[in-house]
Amino acid sequence: MSEPVSYDASLVHDESYLATSHKGLTYPFGNHAPGSGEITRIAEGICWARIPMPGSLGHINSWLLDDEDGWAVVDTGMQLKTCSDAWKDLFAGALDNARLTRIICTHMHPDHIGLAGWLAKRFDADVWMTRGEWLTARMLIADARDEVPEEAIINQRGAGWGDDVLEETRSKGWGRFSRMVFPMPAGFRRLKDGDTLELGANVWKVVVGSGHSPEHACLYNEMSGVLVSGDQVLPKISSNVSVNISEPMADPLGEWLYSIDKLLNVLPSDLLVCPAHGEPFKGLHVRLRALRDEHLSRLDTLTSHLAEPRRVVDCFSQLFNREIGPEHRELATGEALAHLRRLELEGRVRRETNDGVWWFHAN
Repeated sequence: MSEPVSYDASLVHDESYLATSHKGLTYPFGNHAPGSGEITRIAEGICWARIPMPGSLGHINSWLLDDEDGWAVVDTGMQLKTCSDAWKDLFAGALDNARLTRIICTHMHPDHIGLAGWLAKRFDADVWMTRGEWLTARMLIADARDEVPEEAIINQRGAGWGDDVLEETRSKGWGRFSRMVFPMPAGFRRLKDGDTLELGANVWKVVVGSGHSPEHACLYNEMSGVLVSGDQVLPKISSNVSVNISEPMADPLGEWLYSIDKLLNVLPSDLLVCPAHGEPFKGLHVRLRALRDEHLSRLDTLTSHLAEPRRVVDCFSQLFNREIGPEHRELATGEALAHLRRLELEGRVRRETNDGVWWFHAN
C-alpha cells in the first residue's frame, strides 16, 4: 500500500475552483472532527471516523453504522499507506476488538472504494454497492494498460488543448485508477434504489442519485433523522460532474440536476447530513437548491459567452473562479464538457468540428 506516484481525486477541496453558496447551513459539531484512532457518535445508529488523505481534499469521512455484532462501514479511503495506517490506528483504538460486518461504498471513486477489498478480506465481510458503481469500478480497475487510449487524446484535442498537453498526457501513461484500489472481491452485494438495510435496531433506506457517478447510493435513516450523503451532497464544494471518454455523449449534468430535484422531493429538509468531505451539517434543501440554482446560472452565463464560437478551454473563465493549472485540467475539461453537452441537448448551442477541435456556438 505504498503511495502512488500520483493520484486522481473526484473533486477538489478549493472553493475558488467551483464554488457554490453554503449560506444558511448549520454545523451541529462545529469544526470538530474525530482524531487518530477515535470515533464520534453523532446520532442514534451512527458514528464518525475521519481518514486522512494527501492532497487538496485532506480527508474522507467514514461512517460507522451500528450493526448487531459490529459495525457496517461506509466508504474507506484510497489504497494509500496514509489511509491504511489510519484504519490500523482505529483498530488499535476505538475499534479495538470490533468487527466490521459489511463494507458499504457510496460510489466507485478511489477515495471511497480504495480500501474496500482490504477491509473485506480482513473481516471476511461483503462489499455492498449499486450495480452501476460496481461494474464501472471493475471496468476501470481492469483497464490497466500502459499506453494512453487514443480516445483520451481525441477528447483533449477536441476540447482545444495543444500538442504540448497531448504529449504530456501520453507521457503519463494510463491505469492510475487500479493503483489506487486494493483488489476487490470477485462478487458483491447489490444495493438498489428504495432498498432497506436493517442494521441492528436501525433501518437505512437506499436513495440513489447520479451525475457525479453512475449510480451513487445515499443512506437515509428516518428514525434518527440522518442522511449519509457521500459525494452526492457536500456542504461547501460542488462534486465534479464530468463527461468522460467511456461515455462521451452522456448527460451527467442533466442527471445531476434531476437527482437534486429527486432528493428535494423524497427527503425532509431537517436531516443531519453526513457528507464524505467536510463536517456534518443541517440545511439539506438549502444546499440542494444552491447547487441547482448556481449550475443553472452557469448554463445561462455560458450561453451568452457562446455568442461567438468557442472551444471547451475557452469556457473555463465562465465556469471556474481561477485559472486552471495542469493538476485540475482533466476535471475542468470534463466539467466544462458536461455543461456544454447539457446546452446541446437543450437546443441552446450547437457543436461543429474543425480539424479535430470542437467549436460551440449559441443558436
